[in-house]
Amino acid sequence: MIRLLTTTLSFFLLISVLPAQNLGGLLNKAKKVVTGEEDLSKEEVGNGLKEALNLGVEEAVDFLSAEDGYHESIYKILLPEEARKVVDKVKMVPGFQNVEQELILRVNRAAELAASKATPIFVDAIKQMTFQDAMNILMGEQNAATQYLNRSTYQALYGEFNPVIVSSLDEVNAREYWEEVSSAYNKLPFVKKVETDLDGYVTDKALEGMFGLIEKKEEKIRDDVGVRTSPLLKKVFAQQDKG
Repeated sequence: MIRLLTTTLSFFLLISVLPAQNLGGLLNKAKKVVTGEEDLSKEEVGNGLKEALNLGVEEAVDFLSAEDGYHESIYKILLPEEARKVVDKVKMVPGFQNVEQELILRVNRAAELAASKATPIFVDAIKQMTFQDAMNILMGEQNAATQYLNRSTYQALYGEFNPVIVSSLDEVNAREYWEEVSSAYNKLPFVKKVETDLDGYVTDKALEGMFGLIEKKEEKIRDDVGVRTSPLLKKVFAQQDKG
């Protein structure tokens, strides 16, 4: 009992000699220790959001660039409507019986090859994120980070990605094969000649799949504490949890 009274008296004596400013700081610090709250600096918010996006990009690229990453997943790229009309007729021509499966395989292989080269493009875009961007993302919708990345970089990504898609299509002979298919189709009687832009279509679909997978990773980080694999991610997204 005497020890308790002595400790209490010492505490109040300490408070009485502290300046008001220091006292306020001491009490605030004590409150944060009790409640578990921590201040977030601008740098921490920015770095935390960049880390989250980098994780999403890394997972998307690793998954989609693997063999069958597109072809055997929900992101599988199917043929455009006009191309399907072509193959429906051309598959009746000798030598083109498996034309649809072959074209789909080659298109998806091209997307997988292109995905393997996408990381530096995304990383450069993430580096441009401002503190205000980061705060808006942190307290925004479930896919706010993916929306930001899509909105601010899609055109630039398309410009960089499309040549890779073209090169990848050529690497798997998809464009050459499509020319053979469309030529065979155009020789059929009573059909409207076609010239489908396979390059642009595959680029759009490949990026659509990439952003879709990044969005899934973002949602996991926001919803599942266990997915926040670093102290910084835990600290930054704890702020979102409270919001």
